[in-house]
Formats: sequence, C-alpha cells, structure tokens
Amino acid sequence: MTTGDPGAGAQLPPLVAAQHRAMPFTRLTDCGMDLADARRLLADTSAGIPWQDAAALVADVQLERARSAEASGHSTTASQAYRFASAALMFAQMAYQSDTAEKRELYARHTAATAALAPRVERVEITHRGGVLGGWLSLPEAAPPRATVIVWGGLSGWGAAYLALADAYTARGLACLLAEGPGQGESRLRHGLYVDEHVTDGFARFVDLVEADPRLDGAIGVQGVSFGGLFAAHLAAADPRVGAVVVNGAPAVPTVPEFRTAREQMAAVVGTDDLVRVAEVMNGLRFDPDKHRIGCPLLLLHGGRDPLARYEDQEPFLHAADPATSTVRIWPDGEHTLYNHAAERDALTGDWFSDLLVGQATPNR
Repeated sequence: MTTGDPGAGAQLPPLVAAQHRAMPFTRLTDCGMDLADARRLLADTSAGIPWQDAAALVADVQLERARSAEASGHSTTASQAYRFASAALMFAQMAYQSDTAEKRELYARHTAATAALAPRVERVEITHRGGVLGGWLSLPEAAPPRATVIVWGGLSGWGAAYLALADAYTARGLACLLAEGPGQGESRLRHGLYVDEHVTDGFARFVDLVEADPRLDGAIGVQGVSFGGLFAAHLAAADPRVGAVVVNGAPAVPTVPEFRTAREQMAAVVGTDDLVRVAEVMNGLRFDPDKHRIGCPLLLLHGGRDPLARYEDQEPFLHAADPATSTVRIWPDGEHTLYNHAAERDALTGDWFSDLLVGQATPNR
C-alpha cells in the first residue's frame, strides 16, 4: 500500500505503524487533506511526533491561513483552508479509539471548521431517541436539486470526510446529505446515540429529514461506506422510500474484530466495553438475503486489495437484490473503499445515482 511517506519502509513503533496502515496517504487525501499536509503528517509521525499532535499542528496552520484569507476578503481561499483544517482535525481525533475528552475536543474543533464552510455546506439536525442526529447538506449551486443522496461512513463515520464526494454529486445536480448516524460523529460524541440492533431506525431519520425539507424534491438514494454499507443495505431492504443504494466495502456478517484497537473502535460505536454485548449487536446486524430483500437498484463497489472486506463478504447484498438492477464494479488494485481510485469512484457513483434517481417516482412523498 502506497502511503506517500518519505520514510516508508523504515521500522516504525507498533502504534505508529498501525496508524499508518489505518490512515495511509490515499485515505488522508481521499477524505480531504491537502497533499502536502498528508505527506507532512506521515513524515512527522514517522519522526516521533504523536499522531494527534502532528495532525492538530497541520490544522492550526490551515486555520491561520483561513483567517488571514478572510481578513483580506479572499473567501474562496478561506473556504479551501477551512476544508483542509477540517480534514486534519478529523484525522487528529482518530488517534483515540475510545471517546476521551481529548477526542471530543478535537472533534468539536473539526465540526467548527466544517461549519465555517456555510452557506455552501449547511449543518442539519433531526431528533432521535431523545438525542440529535446531525449531518452536512450540500446543494447544487445552479439549479434546484434533481434528487438527493444520503451518504454515511462506518465505524469511523465522520460526515465531513466525504465533502469531495458531495462536490461530485452537487456538480451533477444532486443534493448530498453527509449523515452522522448512531455511533458516528457528534451524534455519538455529543448526543450519546450508539449503534444497536435497531440502528436502521436512526438512519431512516435522515430520509425523514430529506422528506421534510421543501428544497429537496425528487427521489432519494443512500450510500454506505465501509461498515456503513451494511447499514445502507439494511435501510434499502426496510424502507421503500430508498430509490437506489450503493454499498462500498462492507461486511454482510459483522463480527467482533480480533485486534485490540479494532475491538475498541467497535465498542465505542456500540457504547459499551462489554464485548458480549458488542457481539450481540453485531449478530443482530447480520444481513441475511433470505430475510432482507433489496427492492431498489444496487451498486456494489469492491477493491481487490481491500484487507477489511473480501468480495465474498459482500456477496449476500447481491443475493438480496434483483440481478436485473444490480451492478458490481471491482478495481483489482483497489484499497479499502477505493481510497486510491477516489475521483473515478465518485464519478461512477454520481453518474449512477443520476441515471437511476432523476425522474424516478417517489413513494410516500
């Protein structure tokens, strides 16, 4: 896996090596970091600076750049710098698996940097189970949206990680809602909403949100990235309002990971250190194609070099859908969620959603 780290190949401490594997150069840039910032982060952490400190320093430089541009009246430059800062802060908080005070503070800073992108990126919220689910809404600039796509991530589900994907969709006339569902982002860190066997109910609330917004006319699609693809498939099977679904790098049968850091990440999403309870939730989220039928068109994406989701792990989603309206796209050299094919991936899904959703009838709307 190419990291872009000038020190790649050198012997790194186990924690740093694990961080570089989990957050390689391709992922850093796919999720919005400036190329030079991503290289600096990998180089600085190779040199011994703790990940969270190195990423926060990068963000501080971009925030100062943004403020300076604002003071000079250069709003476009300011927005660019805020986006780069937002991405750096998102990766800074990923140094912490559990929900520490440090993680919450870094994520709050990330949220503030993203909010500075208004009005191009709009914060939206909806109530759920006594808490609040949030997300980021982007609209096409030239005309009203022709349809809406709701996108979310997985175990490290941070909505603003997919701002570049939202750009690809709005450029095609689609509205894009980057959702933070139960167990994700501020919905978890600030409002205490976690993943359980009924997590689909939480993601359905974003469909409610779209339906309630008079600006968002037309059909609705959903897209799940990594573990979030499992949630997307469940919602597509349960909710007739979903007009098309993309699943990218998801396991149909989730299990508690073998490795400690991955277990800690999953436990944080579920909101408990009790691994028996975590296993119960994962078992309750198994996707059985005999029980869960996907009635809308499905696009399944897979990377041949994905170390986290094998093709056979995703096949049950295909078995649940109509072969006549199902499409599979495989990149033989693709990394997890296709970090290394980001532009082509986003163009493909944007065109696919446009073809399927625009002009589609909208049930219950």
